[in-house]
Amino acid sequence: MREIVYIQAGQCGNQIGTKFWEMLSDEHNIDCTGNYYGDSHLQLQRIEVYYDEAAGGNKYVPWAIMVDLEPGTLDSVRSGRFGQSFRPDNFTYGQIGSGNNWAKGHYTEGAEMVESVLDVVRRESERCDCLQGFQLAHSLGGGTGSGIGTLILNKILEEYPDHIMNTFSVMPSPKVSDTVIEPYNVILSLHQLVGNANETFCIDNEALYDICSHTLKLPTPTYGDLNHLVSAIMSGVTTCLCFPGQLNADLRKLATNFVPFPRLHFFMPGFAPLTSHASQQYHALSVPELTHQMFDAKNMMVSCDPHHGRYLTAAAIFRDRMSMKEVDEQMLNMQNKNSSYFADWIPNNVKTAVCDIPPRGLMMSATFIGNNTAIQEPFKQLSQQFRTMLQRKAFLHWYMAEGMDEMEFTEAESNIDDLPPAFSNARLPTLFNHAILTCQSLRATKGNPDLGGNDAEK
Repeated sequence: MREIVYIQAGQCGNQIGTKFWEMLSDEHNIDCTGNYYGDSHLQLQRIEVYYDEAAGGNKYVPWAIMVDLEPGTLDSVRSGRFGQSFRPDNFTYGQIGSGNNWAKGHYTEGAEMVESVLDVVRRESERCDCLQGFQLAHSLGGGTGSGIGTLILNKILEEYPDHIMNTFSVMPSPKVSDTVIEPYNVILSLHQLVGNANETFCIDNEALYDICSHTLKLPTPTYGDLNHLVSAIMSGVTTCLCFPGQLNADLRKLATNFVPFPRLHFFMPGFAPLTSHASQQYHALSVPELTHQMFDAKNMMVSCDPHHGRYLTAAAIFRDRMSMKEVDEQMLNMQNKNSSYFADWIPNNVKTAVCDIPPRGLMMSATFIGNNTAIQEPFKQLSQQFRTMLQRKAFLHWYMAEGMDEMEFTEAESNIDDLPPAFSNARLPTLFNHAILTCQSLRATKGNPDLGGNDAEK
């Protein structure tokens, strides 16, 4: 089987990771102690992707590594409902914490601890029969998830360069922020992710909060509700690996079909169906309904409108036993109706996968992943905040005290500022074709020696 080693770093990463394991265990009928209680062979057919069978048999241990720079969050994970199912040796934590400082997580406190984390990664990887890749759940705005998270990413890339590195990165919202120095932490983290990750699924709390309050009509959304949405995305992306299906897609297939240029691997995830409990009886769950919801901006988990950009590529992972003909027709219909929002120089740029097993509690569902140029909007806003603070050298002494240099901030800023031109260069082939047509028309021009002949060809 194609195992995936899952790493959760920092407070945010451990909280969304714990919710993900709860959802995955529920789908595989594994109780909170790791024992299997189901009666379907389909649930155990590919269980090795995320679980290791323990020596006693009938007990399954997650391929999970929990990392934090302070013990508090991991203590709550260990004492939680599914705490007994995790291997005790895989809890790796420090004592001091990062204090929302990226430099502490990446250079000082994190660097002291990263070797013990890598020992656990090596041990888990060596026990895999056929390791496919790694998943990292972390936030970009704090100190631990962003600092030691990107450090672990770099170290794993050195030791396992041929494996897929997939991150679920929680970005701070441009409107909702809980710490002042988030722009520093985010830009420094994105600087690392641009070069070291294969796939980055961007998620932000503002979009999740809007989905909970406006779409699901929850009066007071909790972090548990937000984390449930994130876990649905994480489960949907790899569902073809965990369960049998008609048309499978794995992490490597997604990366190959999704990333036209190496730096443009930041994706907008979405999920359908999302309806309030009161209005469920008025909606018929069908492939057309799922397809319509998937491409709706209200179902995206990043606070930017995909209609402000173009889809370079997109993927839809459907879950249920359904007609492939109907799925292909609906996806083609949606692509034709919204052709102006798709890059016209990438043919057949929507990938489809179908898994036969529906999620728990739903008749059918669909996970959407879009590589859209509109993702530059939150990047630009964060970069502007970063630049404004850096010009005044605000809060910079906290990073300098950990051994950082101002040049690192400048490099990170220029690297992220280069991303929007890369996004806009997605139209270059179209412009190139236009230039060829212009040259041909110039060549046909007669009576002006400066515009005809070899000069026009050049």
